[in-house]
Amino acid sequence: MKKLWTICLFLTFLTSILRYLTDIREEQEGFPNLRQSAEQGNADAQFNLGVKYYLGEDIPEDKAEAIKWYLKAAEQGNAEAQSIAGAMYAEGDGVPVDKAEALKWYRKAAQQGLAAAQCNLGVMYYTGVGGAPLDKAEAAKLFRKAAEQGHAEAQHNLGVSYEKGIGVSVDKAEAVKWYRKAAEQGFAEAQCNLGFMYANGEGAKSVKWFLMAAEQGDARAQANLGVMYYLGEGVPKDDIVACMWWILGSAQSNKSAMISLDGISKEINKEQIAEAQKLSREWMTKHSEMQ
Repeated sequence: MKKLWTICLFLTFLTSILRYLTDIREEQEGFPNLRQSAEQGNADAQFNLGVKYYLGEDIPEDKAEAIKWYLKAAEQGNAEAQSIAGAMYAEGDGVPVDKAEALKWYRKAAQQGLAAAQCNLGVMYYTGVGGAPLDKAEAAKLFRKAAEQGHAEAQHNLGVSYEKGIGVSVDKAEAVKWYRKAAEQGFAEAQCNLGFMYANGEGAKSVKWFLMAAEQGDARAQANLGVMYYLGEGVPKDDIVACMWWILGSAQSNKSAMISLDGISKEINKEQIAEAQKLSREWMTKHSEMQ
């Protein structure tokens, strides 16, 4: 079963990118003046001080203090602060979970055109949580707004919408288009879904995208890449490599991988299983070192 929807939180992602803003201000003012500016009501300074508290840069990490400064900036109309405040309320990150507050701040940021907030707001319309109306057509519209700005998760979600006909008419070509845009940005779920789209008749393309996602640790992609090697579709048949991918998928409790691993373990000999286990250990070691 494909994973259809992802929450576009990007808390650490947003704050790490926006660290650049903080660095510029520090070069100009230094940290003491950043705090002073924040306390005097400067919205940019308040936002950047929130970033510092959230990441624990120069000061101890303090999520409660971070949300305090994000909210001060958000109340002055800072869209990034509004979006991050929404995400923190959605996840209970430094504050109690409050979906209604999350909805409120996502809406404010989305109205200013911030892609991450549009994506998150789309998810809330899709699920109908936090007092948001259950409106999948509106969710698809919001995903499109964010997707057209290059937001990878929104592109993926819009691809799902078109593939499944959720809030829009089914359109496989549009689904492939948006999956590809997200996949080319390295978004693993989109890479995996694109692999599914090519699975019937274009094995080599399917393997390409499954492999990209599998190398990022996507369990569904690992399970399906194992199938491709087992059947010899798009790649030469290789039971050992198939077994390796199923071992990796099973390590993440992927049911399809676990069933396939159980089946192939009854077909191949102990030496082949041992080789697959060795390859899987090498893969895990390599990828743990890359993180």
